[in-house]
Amino acid sequence: MSSEPVSVFHTVHEVRAWREAQRTLGNTVAFVATMGALHAGHLELVNLAATKCDAVMVSIFVNPAQFAPHEDLATYPRTLPQDIAKLSALPHTIAVFAPSAQEMYPRGITTDRSLQRGTFIEVLGLSEMLEGGTRPHFFRGVATVVAKLFHIVEPHVAVFGQKDIQQCCVLRAMIVDLHFPLKLVVAPTVRDPEDGLALSSRNVYLTAEQRQRAPAFYRGLRRACDLFAAGVVDRTQLIDAVKQEATKEGLDIEYISLSSPDDLSELQAVGSAGAVLSGAWRMGSTRLIDNVLIGFEF
Repeated sequence: MSSEPVSVFHTVHEVRAWREAQRTLGNTVAFVATMGALHAGHLELVNLAATKCDAVMVSIFVNPAQFAPHEDLATYPRTLPQDIAKLSALPHTIAVFAPSAQEMYPRGITTDRSLQRGTFIEVLGLSEMLEGGTRPHFFRGVATVVAKLFHIVEPHVAVFGQKDIQQCCVLRAMIVDLHFPLKLVVAPTVRDPEDGLALSSRNVYLTAEQRQRAPAFYRGLRRACDLFAAGVVDRTQLIDAVKQEATKEGLDIEYISLSSPDDLSELQAVGSAGAVLSGAWRMGSTRLIDNVLIGFEF
């Protein structure tokens, strides 16, 4: 595809007009949902999306519904001009949807779930464990906003990153349950080439000292992968491999999980279907997540 200026839209009406124009041209559309503060990981999602369809729509929206009142909604990085510049440098046909909260939630939205009014989507059975254990509001907010965006953009393909593996499982189920006519593509996690830390918009919160220690969790994940390659399938041994590397650097581990790729239930051993080895940890006030896929591909 040839490089063209990035079109930026702020309203549902504008996006639907763009979508109708793509339909008239016979173009297929791929979609990448982001909260902005774009980094190389996001750009790889866009690059992959561009190989799947004729045009790419990128949403940039910090979604209030997936934050709790005590979380970092107010301070989450918002860098729209820089994000558009990064997308403009890519050799693809790209449009950006950067709506306001009022545009996405016409009846208003608050981070206090007890005060929320309107229509929300919950994917039961996949949202309550792992990330949902400490962030019970999170996947309700994600499923709701992504369903809205699918409805607005009407993509043929949606590309999400493996780093948010539970999100991918939740959205895969939602796509099936709500009969969205699209294909979900999961892209490999993009990592720092030097130390393997998964790229994340929240990495900017880390101090220099925290940034130096943060990759220990991934080293543990890699050690567990090596054990699996050597024949180890036991839950305790694989999780202990991650824990040992993480505790060496004093990481504040929130959880480490070995779960089923199908329903995210906890496994005692890696079976023929494989497993997701994942976890979350804190560096000061910053919460990070990571995972590896063992014995299967998404």
